Amino acid sequence: MTSHPLPIALVLLWLVGNALRLPILAVPPVIPTLRSEFGLSGTEVGILTSLPIILFAAAALIGSRLVGRLGAVAAAIAGLLLAALGSALRGAAADVLTFFAATIVMGAGVAVTQPAMPALVGRWLPHRIGLGTGIYTNGLLVGEILPVALFPLLFPLLGNSWRATFVFWAVPIVGIALLMMVLAQRERGPRAAAPGPQRWWPDWPARDIWTLGLVFGSSSALYYASNAFLPSHLIEVGRPDLVSPALTALNTGQLPASLLLIAFSRWLERRAWPFVLAGLLGLVAIGGLVAYPGALTVVSAGVLGFAAGAVFALGLTLPPLLSTSSEVARVSAAMFTIGYAGAVAVSLASGVAWDLGGTTGFAFLPIALSALPLILLVPTIRFGRKPRDVIHGE
Repeated sequence: MTSHPLPIALVLLWLVGNALRLPILAVPPVIPTLRSEFGLSGTEVGILTSLPIILFAAAALIGSRLVGRLGAVAAAIAGLLLAALGSALRGAAADVLTFFAATIVMGAGVAVTQPAMPALVGRWLPHRIGLGTGIYTNGLLVGEILPVALFPLLFPLLGNSWRATFVFWAVPIVGIALLMMVLAQRERGPRAAAPGPQRWWPDWPARDIWTLGLVFGSSSALYYASNAFLPSHLIEVGRPDLVSPALTALNTGQLPASLLLIAFSRWLERRAWPFVLAGLLGLVAIGGLVAYPGALTVVSAGVLGFAAGAVFALGLTLPPLLSTSSEVARVSAAMFTIGYAGAVAVSLASGVAWDLGGTTGFAFLPIALSALPLILLVPTIRFGRKPRDVIHGE
């Protein structure tokens, strides 16, 4: 097990969390501009916002394999550098196809890094998993907020250029990767990150893996699909002035969830009720977004962000809490693969529903349905079991 001073471990986890979201959330504020320049349809907007999530699902197992071969630290650094490259390449895109290709590169970098993070939490902070996950999640959420909250100030400073925006957000990712190289202790040997036989898929019962994946997918679908379709919905209903406040509320609303996990981790870990409550809050908030454009839109967006953030933070604690150290990266990768694949399906279904229904309001129907696993499946999880019980399906 690799030991780290607590402050260094927490700072690195928080910064890497930032880096994994900065290039992704730089997209929603410029979607109207991209639609105008590239002539994107509703379905194409769904594809654009789904591409990173597709890579999260497709490349998560590759990231798990890299953790086993190179170690969690090396895999995280490689993924960060790849994400920065993809973000910068989007700024040079000549057409929609090259923009999509650069987005694939960026998404692959993030996907490679994500399975390494729960493994690092379990190894650096084995007795404070809730705290480490809360700090890492807080970093992710701050990384989601910054591109949206700073957009009204940053965009004019960059000459109203969406291309410069993507290049700008690549710079701190490179800086964080370099800091990781300097401060993080490397594992010794290619297999030191995960002792024991190296596999791509965890040795878990299929029903448990699917349950974790669908629950995690609910959070991703609520968050990413809402970020993608909310700006166009507000413009369609004649409230473009609410786009920036609503997106800021959606992203900022997640912060209290991560702070609650940091403060009350021992009371929230291994409990079903926080997931169920978050699912119910998500359904109510989506209704407010669609039915009442106005001041309630911003409030509803904040509530939806809180619900999605709560499920995301608590979901990330499950692999290190329920798995042995050798299984954490694989369980995380499997959860990401199933969860993000489900989120992609929801986002694409929302785009198709928009096109078929003729208004953006229809895009939120699949998003609302994605909250149901939180209410129906979480109570079936045996939170009190030990890691070895999970592995052997006892």
